[in-house]
Amino acid sequence: MSLSVSGLGFRACLNMEEEGLGVEELELAKESSTLALEEWAGFGEGEKRCPQLGMNQRTGTAKRLTRRLGRPPSRGEGCCGVTSKGVGSTSGRAQRSKNLLNPTWQHPLAPFSLRMIAGPSLNCYCLLFLFFLGDAGVEGSQKAAPEQIHLSYPGEAGCMTVTWTTWVPAASEVQFGLQLGGVLPLRAQGTSSPFVDGGFLRRKLYMHRVTLRGLLPGVHYVYRCGSAQGWSRRFRFRALQSGPNWSPRLAVFGDMGADNPQALPRLRRETQQGMYDVVLHVGDFAYNMDQDNARVGDTFMRLIEPVAASVPYMTCPGNHEERYNFSNYRARFSMPGDTEGLWYSWDLGPAHIISFSTEVYFYLHYGRHLIQKQFRWLERDLQKANNNRALRPWIITMGHRPMYCSNADLDDCTQHESKIRKGLSGSRYGLEDLFYKYGVDLQLWAHEHSYERLWPIYDYQVYNGSRESPYTNPRGPIHIITGSAGCEELLTPFAPFPRPWSAIRVKEYGFTRLHILNSTHLHVQQVSDDQDGKIVDDVWLVRPRQGRRTYL
Repeated sequence: MSLSVSGLGFRACLNMEEEGLGVEELELAKESSTLALEEWAGFGEGEKRCPQLGMNQRTGTAKRLTRRLGRPPSRGEGCCGVTSKGVGSTSGRAQRSKNLLNPTWQHPLAPFSLRMIAGPSLNCYCLLFLFFLGDAGVEGSQKAAPEQIHLSYPGEAGCMTVTWTTWVPAASEVQFGLQLGGVLPLRAQGTSSPFVDGGFLRRKLYMHRVTLRGLLPGVHYVYRCGSAQGWSRRFRFRALQSGPNWSPRLAVFGDMGADNPQALPRLRRETQQGMYDVVLHVGDFAYNMDQDNARVGDTFMRLIEPVAASVPYMTCPGNHEERYNFSNYRARFSMPGDTEGLWYSWDLGPAHIISFSTEVYFYLHYGRHLIQKQFRWLERDLQKANNNRALRPWIITMGHRPMYCSNADLDDCTQHESKIRKGLSGSRYGLEDLFYKYGVDLQLWAHEHSYERLWPIYDYQVYNGSRESPYTNPRGPIHIITGSAGCEELLTPFAPFPRPWSAIRVKEYGFTRLHILNSTHLHVQQVSDDQDGKIVDDVWLVRPRQGRRTYL
């Protein structure tokens, strides 16, 4: 067997019978390949299957074909020239055989030609072809060069964690300092660990984590990461202030995809302008990180790098991270605590922020015990946070699927007895009673691709502070649903008539600004990207410094 590679062109001459290629070699090929053909031919994960290659077609195939062909594709075009008509029919099988037996085949989208020698094991030719094309992927050029760089706050004052990806084992080092130019005098070493995606190709990535310590509060640092095998470019971040007496500014959103991340350019500009100290991404990344053998995850992490490499990018899991037991989410992000980012808490200025997984209530095959384990952790953490109200008076939670919503769909939040609100069987491990008991001030959600702010609410009853100032000293927690950052699923419509507990609804792309001004005042704004950054919601939440331990 011979395989020649020249630039972007591939010429393959495969003959299993002559070479006697066995299972061991196939497995070796599979391990070292990354299936670049999918990028050229438009293959990926979805519902239609390619009858030749046995791979799934992504829903975006038609769009990619239009871009590459310069015209809309004809019916069924894009899967090795086999039309959808051919699947499951005698005429289709004949057409399939005709295509396969063609000894010289040039894919109209691929910059290479394939000469296949006809024989009895033509399906194996296709598999071999897929396996060996893999090294042409993005990761093929500079495998030790760091990419997908992002920051997170480990929950310890004066620290920042840097996480990045390489394609081969390499040392994990961050060089940092105060000057943009010249030598970066400070060094920090960390660890790396392999991550094997659960997809068909079992692609292997190496995740590197280094925690910088001894950072001066509020000081700007310049850094680069990598090893002698390859370094990243230089990035800049500002170390978080320490203690409760400062005013953090956050960008908050969920449901941002690799396709149609509508709010990302504005978020990137505002981050580079220094408008935010932290980003909260409230679940659902990339759509989905596992897709296309985790290449969609790679693409997404590259897209957010200008933001995430500049400010701590704090996360919680959503339903789109579920595949392979949330493995892509757990491997790619570095959150505080020891649960691989499933649930954790941390302090930021005058606030205590709690991130948790709503998904334990839905994916029970990963273990029902996780519901109980998380619930008990939440109660312990809320008790501790409540006892610390004098120092950090705000308690803010973030979880993906909301308790309430007024969208026109069948999501859990549209059910009167939603699982998040009431727990399993309507009575066990419900979160509404727990959060109400411990006086949680603000609850941040996503999942619905829209923005909705609720009146202060508990058990479907509105508890405004007063008619004139409903959010001043409210008698129930405030819910904000902010899932309109943009993804391939577009926006979610609302039910025709708003519920009595719904204060404002916005069906536009955008994200939320959260300014924790001090111990008594918190400012929420919704930015509409559809209206060029216009503020479409603006509200102050005011609570007295004393008497905030419970609403009871």
